[in-house]
Amino acid sequence: MQILAAPQELSEQCLDWLAGGRTVALVPTMGYYHAGHEDLMRHARGIAERLVVSLFVNPAQFGPGEDLDAYPRDAGRDAAVAEACGADVLFMPKADAMYAPYHGTWVDAPDMAKKLCGRSRPLHFRGVCTVVLKLFLLSRANVAVFGNKDWQQQAIIRRMARDLNVPIRIETRPIVREADGLALSSRNVYLTPEERAQAPEICRGLSYAREMVNCGEKDATLLRKAVLGRWAERLPLGRLDYIEIVHPETLEPVSRVDSPALMACAVRLGKARLIDNILLFP
Repeated sequence: MQILAAPQELSEQCLDWLAGGRTVALVPTMGYYHAGHEDLMRHARGIAERLVVSLFVNPAQFGPGEDLDAYPRDAGRDAAVAEACGADVLFMPKADAMYAPYHGTWVDAPDMAKKLCGRSRPLHFRGVCTVVLKLFLLSRANVAVFGNKDWQQQAIIRRMARDLNVPIRIETRPIVREADGLALSSRNVYLTPEERAQAPEICRGLSYAREMVNCGEKDATLLRKAVLGRWAERLPLGRLDYIEIVHPETLEPVSRVDSPALMACAVRLGKARLIDNILLFP
């Protein structure tokens, strides 16, 4: 496995592969790998002849007061994991290599980016779209793989690629969870033992809503109230950022679950802001 830091080096390597007729898969990450990242890499390894994994804690997607400096990092361990998962290149650029002095060009999907997580993180998805498009251009990847835990992110990236005619296929993978249901996240390390004990209630609340839908309930307001009531009892340390039921592709709110819908949420537990989602089928 090569470890590259310069964007030009990545571009030249990928151009060489493509000139030789090789297909390229890309897995963009911010590192501190867990089993969810490993699933993305292994899936990508199986659908292309060459695999590029990027490891870049992107400053442009962190707002004032967020955890850019505290975000967990372990580059040595991450490199070993990426190599074990079959990466041909681990791309680890510095911020000044990805954002030149006086950088002033941004990519955004403002309508979708203002919803859900975008309400409390107004510039987050602008940073995500910009860095992901840079990675698409540098790697010339045929396919990119993302996780469904960040559902809003993958929906926005799909829209960006469609609207800008980026010649890339986007594939997604299911949420990887702990045995008790907690969605794997690099930020789970922030949780205290007491917070960690309550954290699985996020998923259990969403699953409770799915059970209600399976029993015939379709009213989005009632489903949301039921989950909030459960959390009030079983997740007292949690501070709600949002919980909404939306169209899975457009992220527009729905009032009834008459077709497949996404229930998505963000909950703060101590220093951690945890996101999760579940698909509801009538």
